[in-house]
Amino acid sequence: MSLLELTDVTRSVRLPDDRILHILQGVTLAVDAGEHVAIVGRSGTGKSTLLNILGLLDAPTTGQYLLEGVPIGKLSNGTRTKRRGRDFGFVFQQFNLLPGRTALENVSAPLLYARGRQFWSRTRLAAEMLERVGLGDRVDTMPDKLSGGEQQRVAIARALVRGPRVILADEPTGALDVETGGEVMDLLDEIASQTGAALVTITHDLAVAARAERQYRLTEGVLVPISLDTTSDWVGDVPTLVADRSARTERRLPEPTDEAGVPA
Repeated sequence: MSLLELTDVTRSVRLPDDRILHILQGVTLAVDAGEHVAIVGRSGTGKSTLLNILGLLDAPTTGQYLLEGVPIGKLSNGTRTKRRGRDFGFVFQQFNLLPGRTALENVSAPLLYARGRQFWSRTRLAAEMLERVGLGDRVDTMPDKLSGGEQQRVAIARALVRGPRVILADEPTGALDVETGGEVMDLLDEIASQTGAALVTITHDLAVAARAERQYRLTEGVLVPISLDTTSDWVGDVPTLVADRSARTERRLPEPTDEAGVPA
C-alpha cells in the first residue's frame, strides 16, 4: 500500500464569467514512504494545485486520493487539519519566516499546535533541528540577519520539526544560487532518507528533478512520466530530457535546410 495514492484526480474552478477552468485532468500518482518523486513543469501548469491537494490544503473535484489507504473524502475537516499539521511538512520557494522572531522561535512555531511531549519540549526540539540543519550557532538570529541559504535551512527545520511522514517542497531552490541550491537539496535528500519520509519536489529545474528516483512532467494538467539523463550534481545545470515513458511524443522543430533542401 502506497503512502499517497491519487487515481484519476481532477481539479476545476468556475471563473467569474461562469467558464470552467480545468487545472488538473486525470492525474494518477502513487508515492511510497521514503521515496523521492519530482514533478516538473512551467508556471501555470497546475504544479502548485497538485501540491495543495497532496498536502490536504485542497480537495480534488473528482477522482480519489488515498492517504495510507484511507480516502481523504471520508476525513472530517478537523481530522484533515490535524493530519496536515502532523504528517506533512511544507518547504516553499519564499521562506515565509516570521519577521521579528528568532530562528529558534520560527522553528518552534509549529510545535505550538502539538500536544503532550512535543508541545512541552518545543524549544529543545527546535534547537536540535536547527543543529541538524547546520544552524546550531544561529538560534537567536533574526531572519533579516541570515543569508538566503540560511533562511531556507530555517524553513526546512520548521517543516521537519514535527517529524512529518511527507515533505512537500515547492520550488525549494528557486530563490537560491546554484551552489546553495545544491546544498539545500542535499539536506532535503539526507533528512528524508534518514527519517523515511516521502519527498515530493515541485520544480521547473530539471537538475533538481534529476535527483529524484522518479520524475514526472505536468503539462496542461496532465501528469506524464519522464526520464532525465544527467551526470551533474549541481542544481541549476540543465540535464537532457531523454524520453517520456508514456506513449506521448515531443513535437520538434525541423532542422534548418538550405535552398536545395539539404540540412544546414
